Amino acid sequence: MVNIKDVAKIANLSVATVSRYLNQNGYVSKRSSERIEQAIQELDYKPSSVARSLSKKQSNIIGLIVPDIKNPYFPELARAVEDMAWNYGYTVVLCNSDEQKDKELLYIERLSQTYVAGLIVTTSLMDPSVYMSINTPIVALDRIIDVAIPTVTTDNRKGAKLGTEYLLTNGAENLLCIRGPQGLKTADDRLLGFLEVIDKQGVDPIVVTTSFDFKEAATVIEQALVIHPHIDGIFASSDTLAIAALHIAHKLGKRVPEELQIVGFDGISLGEMVSPALTTVGQDLYKMGAAAATMLIEQIEGKEMKQTILNIDAQLIVRGTTRKEAAK
Repeated sequence: MVNIKDVAKIANLSVATVSRYLNQNGYVSKRSSERIEQAIQELDYKPSSVARSLSKKQSNIIGLIVPDIKNPYFPELARAVEDMAWNYGYTVVLCNSDEQKDKELLYIERLSQTYVAGLIVTTSLMDPSVYMSINTPIVALDRIIDVAIPTVTTDNRKGAKLGTEYLLTNGAENLLCIRGPQGLKTADDRLLGFLEVIDKQGVDPIVVTTSFDFKEAATVIEQALVIHPHIDGIFASSDTLAIAALHIAHKLGKRVPEELQIVGFDGISLGEMVSPALTTVGQDLYKMGAAAATMLIEQIEGKEMKQTILNIDAQLIVRGTTRKEAAK
């Protein structure tokens, strides 16, 4: 295998000179640069990215940490991050934390030790001080960590209000809110938006808490619908939860949307594939992921960031799990 010593020998220069040229670290004359480049082409030499990373203490690798790769929401975000990073010459390494603090911390430590260029995190399990102490550029995506950390997110409260108002306008009177885990800001904000609309209307809702896991959510939803058979409208704080609700509705023989209307939140592609197709408060997932990657690369390359907090409005996407009265 060709190495840097072979290049130095063909170019008739020292290994140190060739190293300075490859790592762009120190002066190399124009004549020497030409000889090195000629030797590289002659030998078809490909510099070690690992060695260059160690020399420069930075690579062209971006770490992306997600809480649960099984949740179809996060692969769609990851795809947008990867596309934008690729356009700028960066490679993305995907890490799945399983919503575990220890695992997330280990990934952060390992990525930092390999001199990643920067981190995008869609998790927020640890104290903000942990993320802020990371000695590498960082962007929070989807979940807010701290105002000091550049962030791309959706106005979750406003989006939840949009979905809840649509259910009420369409004639739903007995509402169930399937909220996500307590303490998770996105889930908390979506619950607040739901309750803000409910309080104004004087409606007495039912609220259940679950993780974003499909099977766990289905169990919780089935219990709620069995205990409260009068429920005729569901606002779910993720599309995964909404699809679980649709599954249980079919199981219990409830007709959607005639007897039970369902609105989700996220706008994942899977929502178009279920039957009936899911009405949802859609986030622009591609725009969010691409914006986070751009924001991170601006930091990495020392450019002035156009903005440090980007809050993207969600849009109601009306499909088959709600009636059409409000759309007329």
